[in-house]
Amino acid sequence: MNREPTTAPTPLCQLNAGAVGRVCGLTGDTHFCQRVREMGLGESACVTKISGTTTIICQVSGTRIALSHAAASHILVEKMITPPAPVAG
Repeated sequence: MNREPTTAPTPLCQLNAGAVGRVCGLTGDTHFCQRVREMGLGESACVTKISGTTTIICQVSGTRIALSHAAASHILVEKMITPPAPVAG
């Protein structure tokens, strides 16, 4: 699936539910950055925000992960365009 970035980097917590983003940067201390990379949220990972404002539920590589709003604010993403699904016919 071809996904192209459409916006400047924004914190993961600011994506709308259902939106897809590509991680383009991590802020925060070294321990935090290493931990989120270990969870699959490293640079260039595609992440889908499932729901949440206080606790953020997102999906990365088929795994759902819950993050605090503070943690999600340190994960910078570029919002992606997801092409429409093919029409069956």
